[in-house]
Amino acid sequence: MDPAHWLVPAALAFGLLVGVGVTVAIVAAHNRGRSAVAVVTPTVPDGVEEVIDSLESAGVVIDSSNNVLSASTAALAYGLVWNQALVHPELVSMVDQVRRDGVPISKELTLAHTALGDNQLHLQVRVVRLGTRFVLLIAEDRTESHRLDEVRRDFVANISHELKTPIGAIGLLAEAIQAASDEPAEVKRFAKRLTIEADRLGGLTHEIIELSRLQAAAPLASAEKVDIDAVVAQAVDRNRVAAESHRISLVSGGDAGAEVYGDEQLLVTAVHNLIANAIQYSPDGFRVGIGVTNSDCVVEIAVTDQGVGIPESERDRVFERFFRVDNARSRHTGGTGLGLSIVKHAVQNHGGEVRVWSQQGSGSTFTIRLPEAPKAPAPALPTNAVTPADSPTTLGATT
Repeated sequence: MDPAHWLVPAALAFGLLVGVGVTVAIVAAHNRGRSAVAVVTPTVPDGVEEVIDSLESAGVVIDSSNNVLSASTAALAYGLVWNQALVHPELVSMVDQVRRDGVPISKELTLAHTALGDNQLHLQVRVVRLGTRFVLLIAEDRTESHRLDEVRRDFVANISHELKTPIGAIGLLAEAIQAASDEPAEVKRFAKRLTIEADRLGGLTHEIIELSRLQAAAPLASAEKVDIDAVVAQAVDRNRVAAESHRISLVSGGDAGAEVYGDEQLLVTAVHNLIANAIQYSPDGFRVGIGVTNSDCVVEIAVTDQGVGIPESERDRVFERFFRVDNARSRHTGGTGLGLSIVKHAVQNHGGEVRVWSQQGSGSTFTIRLPEAPKAPAPALPTNAVTPADSPTTLGATT
């Protein structure tokens, strides 16, 4: 056979083989490229992102290079993730340990809240492996629980200390009276002091009971419409003797006729405590103002003094139990440190809030804000009713 006849089939076969080889090479290169991209930019397994988004706790998925692939809203809000990376070295250390050992771990951590400066977060953190390449971090916020525990411990410690002082004083005074039984003047002086300490102990016990009652589940189960004018008048009357003894004038005014729903005596106690506090921290001969404002369905009762003021660093603490701006003054006047805490809880139980403005050396203003009671609609007049302008008496008087 002529060799020229084989040339065309051989060329076709060679071209086919070359084409197949090139195609295989291109497909293999494409697959290798996809694999490389998958390694560089791994994706979260199906359904994990939906689970992370549904968590109330903070949830984070981390890849083998400690890159954050998915983070819940809570994780971002707590400041755990920034620029696709974990912020805190403690969390990175836990992730590395789980990746290395393969064993889930749980820890309670205290971390700085980067979004709020010095504030700290108390988190219960659990880290587990998610498949072979990923790690899942879950953080539950325990900050409020820690805060309440601290408040409880402080309350127990403070109340123990506060009760010890008058009880110890009463014991010492009783011994002094017994030792001075032959000296009537001394007995009289010690008895007078004993009465003061007993009154102080009774006042402290009363305020502790009052504060406990305010923290009950339903303190306003039988709320009624309360006239704020009457509340202010009663609170002023309760403080009038104390004000006169310090030559402090109590001046009240503002919008009349405001009404709220609640417990009248509880509101009287709240306003009374604010006025008593203003008298206590005002120099003799000055004035304390009590003003009522009623606008936009909100009733405000503001108590303003011209006293020493509150340092900025302590304004957030004035409503804490047993907290005193000036311990020496409070001891001298018999203050318990519970008055403003009672105000806060009483107002909160009425669905309101209490605010404080103060400037050192210029005085303070405490403002109670309460929702106004809805006004009853005016009764409709019958269609045949005679209006005052059309009444016979008016017509006769104008003719």
